Amino acid sequence: MLYNQILVRFGDLTLKGKNQKTFLRALYRLMETKMEGLDVEIEYQHDRIFIHLLDEDVNKVIERLNLVSGISSYSLVVKCSDQIDDIKKTALELMKDVVKTTATFKVNTKRANKNYPLHSMEITKHVSGYVLSNHQGLKVDVHTPEVELNIEVRRDAAYLYNTNIRALGGFPVGVAGKGLLMLSGGIDSPVAGVLAMKQGIEIECVHFESTPLTSIESAQKVVDLVKKMAKYAPHNKINIHMVPFKELHMALLDNVDESYNITIMRRMMYRIATEIAKRNNCLCLINGESVGQVASQTLGSMLTINSVTNYPVVRPLCTYDKVDIIAMSRKIDCYELSIKPFEDCCTVYVPKAPATAPKLDRAEHYESLFDWKTLLDEAVENTQAITISTDSDLDLSMLGLEVREVLKELKENK
Repeated sequence: MLYNQILVRFGDLTLKGKNQKTFLRALYRLMETKMEGLDVEIEYQHDRIFIHLLDEDVNKVIERLNLVSGISSYSLVVKCSDQIDDIKKTALELMKDVVKTTATFKVNTKRANKNYPLHSMEITKHVSGYVLSNHQGLKVDVHTPEVELNIEVRRDAAYLYNTNIRALGGFPVGVAGKGLLMLSGGIDSPVAGVLAMKQGIEIECVHFESTPLTSIESAQKVVDLVKKMAKYAPHNKINIHMVPFKELHMALLDNVDESYNITIMRRMMYRIATEIAKRNNCLCLINGESVGQVASQTLGSMLTINSVTNYPVVRPLCTYDKVDIIAMSRKIDCYELSIKPFEDCCTVYVPKAPATAPKLDRAEHYESLFDWKTLLDEAVENTQAITISTDSDLDLSMLGLEVREVLKELKENK
């Protein structure tokens, strides 16, 4: 294999000023965790990370790199000595490997080692002239080249590459604190969770399950989605809090006008999520809401629903079109799971005409008609947390009809 290293760039982390070291330390920890088990050596420099491939399959390393938030881009590189003759020979070898027939090219040189005897333009002229003389299929085009040959001359060696692959970007998971993701089981919320992690927020999840009103397969789908999301988490695992919502769900159906049912249900969910967030040191709530996508996601609905919590609510998808959300869902390998036809408590009894601009006083009126506080407290107290990892084999569907009984049995068997 020609390539022997991967050059990793930081991107926005370099803008962090005095906090830069904190962010970089978090990135280093995340990199080391994600590369566990691979035959690689990681070298940290002040503005770069170099991954020495040793005997590892480069595709496996790239697969792991694409899960690391905080990386702006990376390149497959060939390392050689900083002697100009070695640079020229390595450049020719790389271009022969990349261009089999004909192409236009350009050489870009960055002289990071300012003590190097040749300036950037001199290196470029030496290398481009040598490559042109020994590769008959190449022509120079400095404006719109088909292939760019990049050379970085650093203090220890020269690095040559012709790719610049965009990575996940953002910030290392955890540097922004922890948030609680309201995970439904649909397309949107898993995408919101991964985007939140991309921006440095470590997540735990909360799911409101109404078995046996909803199927056990609906809860299993959520567990499987968390398993998919866990590959982006620092240690490949995420906690999910399963809230037994059936009794509160039934009370809502019995006591609340149909048009306000979703509004009141969401208010209850926000109250419960806020309490779980407090108990688990989460600094915000996260969900997959997108402005105007459904009745409960109009600005009027959000205002009435949000009034029950003083926690910040992060909505990574608030301005996204559905087609873009679906594309991201496919990219993180959640789409096929998300579209499985198992209804959750938000979709099992959808009102024919839900309120799109619900009033706060009417919402409070409907809540005054029944003792929701007792039911809410019971739901919080009976919530059970489980940890899902990328290699989890938890199968709820084989164990019973109600999630709370399944999880209780699992804990007792341990």
